[in-house]
Amino acid sequence: MKLLTWSHNRNPFIILIPISILLIISFLALYSISVHQNIAFYKSAFFRQLVFLVIGIIAMIAMYSLPLRLYHKYSILIYAVAVVSILIPYFMNNPTGANRWIYFGTVGVQPSEYAKWISIILLARYLSDRKKRMDKLSSFFIPIAIIAFPALIVFGQPDLGTATIMMAPIIAILYWVNARQYHLFLIIAPIISIITAFHTISFTIWAIVLTIVIILSEKKLWNGVVVFFGNIFLGLLAPVLWNVLQPYQQKRILTLFNPELDPLGAAYQIIQSQTAIGSGGLFGKGWMQGTQTHLKFLPVQESDFILSVIGEEFGFFTVLLVFIMYAFIIYKMLQFAYITREKFTSIILVGVATIFLAQIFVNSAMTVGLIPVKGLPLPFLSAGGSFLVSSFMMIGMVLNFASHWSD
Repeated sequence: MKLLTWSHNRNPFIILIPISILLIISFLALYSISVHQNIAFYKSAFFRQLVFLVIGIIAMIAMYSLPLRLYHKYSILIYAVAVVSILIPYFMNNPTGANRWIYFGTVGVQPSEYAKWISIILLARYLSDRKKRMDKLSSFFIPIAIIAFPALIVFGQPDLGTATIMMAPIIAILYWVNARQYHLFLIIAPIISIITAFHTISFTIWAIVLTIVIILSEKKLWNGVVVFFGNIFLGLLAPVLWNVLQPYQQKRILTLFNPELDPLGAAYQIIQSQTAIGSGGLFGKGWMQGTQTHLKFLPVQESDFILSVIGEEFGFFTVLLVFIMYAFIIYKMLQFAYITREKFTSIILVGVATIFLAQIFVNSAMTVGLIPVKGLPLPFLSAGGSFLVSSFMMIGMVLNFASHWSD
């Protein structure tokens, strides 16, 4: 069998081991949460996640079994379907005001979870089919547009967190295909300009750094002047862009730096999450013994803040184990990307690894108050049907594409 002839390091199925460990930790935490909920067991987060786990495994097997040529051949079609699917919620009557879900009876599907990796497939086709090198800034337009178009739709739902994750792979993928580093810097620079503009000293330091990079990298004086003043102008537009954010998004950012502004409102989640993680110590309070969890002080504990539950009940060492498992998964994805002989599959593997990395970073940083609260779950830990199935589908692609080794 092909599986038996692969070396241990090149066997893609090895990533199922850390995924299984994460799932065990997840279900222990979800059972602890569910056992104290006054609802029927079949309505609990534990049971629902178990159902979606079965669906996710089936989806993973399906993605693994599809021939590689089908991913390449139908990438435009599935991209179009993904874009249409994230537009559909805008035409549905959603009482919450968020246009993120398509409902089939009582079951909701969040199409943006699937659009994240579908966009990467089309991007991989575009970049792998090109004969020219990515040595001009103008050559970045189409790759960025492929990712940014669905991301802007998702941003308007509004779902800033998912839109951010959708955009995350673009820099990593362009770097992977040997784009000029200075051009990648120019893509990131406007974001830094806007962020630092809210603090005078930070903005001044950034302007100095920007100047040095331009002098060292830009050969044409006029281009350098345009880049510099363009970024300064974007910094001056920061107040305008601030007003584009929803009021609740603004409050989340403000309370990040000063939780006392709204300790019972926007800062409540961060405060309770930090309390839960800190109270767990090295070894935790014990399974089903978390007071923040079971007294319902910790909000959205089965999804966005499940890491806080794990930290409270199982302690620091289990949280460390979680991150070691994630690190191993991402490392293996990048290793597979490096040794596969197909440029198309290599780009997708890098994109998927970046999605997982961004999702893990944003969620974990959110739980300890390093960044504003975003409604982003943790792969294979958080409850959430669409997200779990989507994660398994990405793993199915990884297992499929990792089978194409270099000679």
